Amino acid sequence: MELTLLGTGAPDGLPRPDCPCARCAVARGADARAATALLLDGALLLDLTPGAALAAARAGRSLGGVRQVLLTHPHDGPAVELPAGLPAAGRVPDGRELTLISGHRVRAVPMDAPGTGYEVTSPDGLRLLYLPPGGAPAGVSEAGNAYDMVVGDVVGRPDGVARLRGAGAIGASTDVVAVHLDHDVPPGPELDRRLAAAGARAVPDGTTLIVGDYQDVPDIPRRTLVTGGARSGKSLEAERRLEAFPEVVYVATGGTRDGDAEWAARVSLHRNRRPGSWHTEETCELAPLLRGEGPPLLIDCLSLWLTDAMDRVGAWDDATWAGGGERALRERVAELVAAVRATRRTVVAVTNEVGAGVVPANAAGRRFRDELGRLNGAFADECEHVLYVVAGQALVLRG
Repeated sequence: MELTLLGTGAPDGLPRPDCPCARCAVARGADARAATALLLDGALLLDLTPGAALAAARAGRSLGGVRQVLLTHPHDGPAVELPAGLPAAGRVPDGRELTLISGHRVRAVPMDAPGTGYEVTSPDGLRLLYLPPGGAPAGVSEAGNAYDMVVGDVVGRPDGVARLRGAGAIGASTDVVAVHLDHDVPPGPELDRRLAAAGARAVPDGTTLIVGDYQDVPDIPRRTLVTGGARSGKSLEAERRLEAFPEVVYVATGGTRDGDAEWAARVSLHRNRRPGSWHTEETCELAPLLRGEGPPLLIDCLSLWLTDAMDRVGAWDDATWAGGGERALRERVAELVAAVRATRRTVVAVTNEVGAGVVPANAAGRRFRDELGRLNGAFADECEHVLYVVAGQALVLRG
């Protein structure tokens, strides 16, 4: 099954008309995107957008053989002119299936937002799922077989990707292609990096893909360390890396701190932005979790884990530190690093980057700074991917 992406942008396109934002300002060349529309085997057009015939011609395709035009969402704005020779556009009621003269079978998939998704099966049995902007399948059940390709709003609805992945509809070989890309997504390499974390990719307008052909599905790093300063955006970056996966275990190492209203507000902010399907573990016993089997782990954060570890060995007292506390801490850190090295789980860990500012005024503060630097370095050595976040921007240090 041959798929040509006549456009890959949001309904208003990218750049948006008359939008002064920074993203629209740099949306030129391959980063410019027309509204998303798909041409399948020259016979089925999914979504009718302005300039569809011209877009097809630029891609070396023709709309002359289109026998069915289906819409996934209402078109806001001026009416789109129907190119000469095309059949009238329509939508298939949810759950209904139609068979085209070309042999393709199309089933309308109910969405959890306004719009209709379409599952297209080619005459030779290849399966594609196309989702509307802002939409994800409603009530996904266990899938018998994974789709060969899923095309949808990966950036806007990562939870939908997670739902499909959890149901088996997205498998290890499924080609996940991001479309409906708007001006709230980063350009160029940053977009590619974020999509790769979700096991997805983006392609320029006019690209033709062969559904069912082997694709280099982006490798998802199994161990990632995200470091940065306070309020740099490192926790949000870490959460983004796993938001397209179901049943993530969020490991909170900071505890509850009864009576601390400011800490409670921080915890609430983090909890409210996490997907509802994630499970939270409040613990500093990381090694058993890393050694066990299960869904991905998001550890937030190593600096609070180190605080707890130093509390346990009495590291804040000089005499205790010299009398065995240092050795005990080294053993606990070594246990953690060994568990990271041996783990078979997907892990994203957050830590703080310290030492670039004022030297702490007392020995205990300097000790914590030094030990956190050592821990960060040892943990990073065991990770395939290391990111440094500053001002909300992620810089790739490794991977």
